[in-house]
Amino acid sequence: MATEIKAPVFPESVADGTVATWHKQPGEAVSRDEVICDIETDKVVLEVVAPADGTITEIVKNEGDTVLSAEVIATFEEGAAASGAAQTQAVQSEAQVEQAAAQTQAGAAPVVERAQPVADQAPAVRKALTESGIAAADVAGTGRGGRITKEDVAAHQAKPAAPAAAPLSVAVGERIEKRVPMTRLRKRVAERLLAATQETAMLTTFNEVNMKPIMEMRAQYKDAFEKRHGARLGFMSFFVKAATEALKRYPAVNASIDGNDIVYHGFYDIGVAVSSDRGLVVPVLRDTDRMNYAEVENGIRAYAGKARDGKLGIEDMTGGTFTITNGGTFGSLLSTPILNTPQTAILGMHKIQERPMAVNGQVEILPMMYLALSYDHRLIDGKEAVGFLVTIKELLEEPAKLILDL
Repeated sequence: MATEIKAPVFPESVADGTVATWHKQPGEAVSRDEVICDIETDKVVLEVVAPADGTITEIVKNEGDTVLSAEVIATFEEGAAASGAAQTQAVQSEAQVEQAAAQTQAGAAPVVERAQPVADQAPAVRKALTESGIAAADVAGTGRGGRITKEDVAAHQAKPAAPAAAPLSVAVGERIEKRVPMTRLRKRVAERLLAATQETAMLTTFNEVNMKPIMEMRAQYKDAFEKRHGARLGFMSFFVKAATEALKRYPAVNASIDGNDIVYHGFYDIGVAVSSDRGLVVPVLRDTDRMNYAEVENGIRAYAGKARDGKLGIEDMTGGTFTITNGGTFGSLLSTPILNTPQTAILGMHKIQERPMAVNGQVEILPMMYLALSYDHRLIDGKEAVGFLVTIKELLEEPAKLILDL
């Protein structure tokens, strides 16, 4: 009995998605809960799994097609055997193998079905080819009709490098360029950032913080902290806790604008910007005022792993009252972060760098970090913004006050 396979139900913030990759084709046997299709939305990649053991009988939405929430994307028959087309393909594949073996024994090169051009591949495969710098013509496709799969690209990358050959001559002045379609996530991020610059009165104020006290505390207690809590003590937990305390003192920085209304949030959900292969994502730590340092560190580490594996869910990134972004991980010394609307402020961390500083009339070399606070001037006045940033600076330079809630 045929049943319908539908796209997941999207949240209200997601209008539609795009079918990125079909991992199974009509006639192929699938197991219960096996991933058969990836759907890419503006925020995350959603996996569609088989409802039971059986066979896909028809694909309704092909790769690259737009799909709505809960829309039918394929039909499925539970417990069905492989279709005649799939059996025929298997017989053909066996014949190709026998032919290749016979040609090899005869001293002739085996016939290999060449892969389709890059433009004919699935979006996920095109992305893998582009990022790896591999030409489609160099990869033997094992998919239907000679199409390349992501596994084919990975297998090709794993092959040992061939002996170096004489360099190819390139015409003088030849310039290469390639055109790659944006992912839905990157397009959405671009739209949001552009809207933030056009629809808000964004202003950035700067300060600097002496990181020596935190670095000394971290060096002294990091081993005991990890042994006790099973988490690595980093710098981000100090910034999250300092930002949370500063938000309590300056409620406008934790607020948002909704039409002609100001919404003051009585909770503290801090988003931590994470860079992934698909673009910038901002998973949210909930109720940071109730979290201890170990919970913050474990939460950030878990989100980083999910972002790396493409497993972040929409619920992980929904909401948030304030955002912290750390360009220092890439070596940035100073920047002006863009607001993550509808939030009205974002804190930018940067690279720690030793600089000569005047301390009590003496010059000392100290590990300094520039801090940047971008804020919406429609809601937050300069006095509040500067006070907020100075509060973070003071709490970080005297971490005992932060820990003792002073």
